Amino acid sequence: MERKILILPTVDKSLAGTRLDAFVAANSELSRSACVRLAEAGSVRVGDRVEKNKNYRVFEGDIIEIELPPAVPSEAQPEDIELDIVYEDDDIVVINKPVGMVVHPAAGNETGTLVNALLAHCRGQLSGIGGVERPGIVHRIDKDTSGLIVAAKNDASHIALAAQLECHSMSRIYTAIAVGGFKTDGGTVDAPIGRCPVDRKKMAVIKDPEKSAKRAVTHYTVDERFHGFTKVVCRLETGRTHQIRVHMAYIGHPLVGDTLYGGGHTRFEKENAKLLCGQALHAGELTLTHPKTGERMTFSSPLPPEMEKLIEKLRLIQ
Repeated sequence: MERKILILPTVDKSLAGTRLDAFVAANSELSRSACVRLAEAGSVRVGDRVEKNKNYRVFEGDIIEIELPPAVPSEAQPEDIELDIVYEDDDIVVINKPVGMVVHPAAGNETGTLVNALLAHCRGQLSGIGGVERPGIVHRIDKDTSGLIVAAKNDASHIALAAQLECHSMSRIYTAIAVGGFKTDGGTVDAPIGRCPVDRKKMAVIKDPEKSAKRAVTHYTVDERFHGFTKVVCRLETGRTHQIRVHMAYIGHPLVGDTLYGGGHTRFEKENAKLLCGQALHAGELTLTHPKTGERMTFSSPLPPEMEKLIEKLRLIQ
């Protein structure tokens, strides 16, 4: 399959000294993280040499070329798993992921993932930028979070969708059930998230500037109040691992059923353990710009039956 070569504008004097990944992101539809992956793979050339250093500072007159990889066969195997397809065309596919499904293969979850299902459904027609383990995958949601996720069926779509995530123009809205009563009707949590230094399986708010953490912003609004619990709507401005779960726990309101971040200990949660397969969190609305047509599109997904039943029970508590 023929590879595509992306040639960027020649670096002018005003941009000399800019980091390579930042220059690429500003002058193409590639995100900085995508540039880093491509550089590490040896697909970025500056002049007549391969440049693998993401920290390289461009010089005036540099000519940068990027070789975009073709879609490649994934190590994951296609599996005939039923998918709840919300929307599909030749460029993207939007899926309503159920609770319990892992997005892509990893240690301990090599089969039964969304990627396995997509490989069968799309007959291998998925973007290759995510590598052999994550074909088509632009963003993720946790195993025990239900709801909407978009996958790219070609590299051009993947690049365009990744750019929307990078500049925060892709809107992702979640519904969650949190422990406790909120004092206000809404707010914003702006707190950096990084790997927890004590428990590497967890993420945490880390404010030490010398530690590795990335800015994370979550906007939340109270949707319904119960006795001892609250239904909240959260809009992601950034998309860090476990972001909503970490931020809600950080402000003293862990999600119902989220034992990793402090939930799961109330009497109500223990009595309704059979309805809880992890945290009560649903990605219910996704808005994006179609990578080919430029149309602004919004997709929605109703709450899963388990969360609806939890809400019905919470309404009965006096």
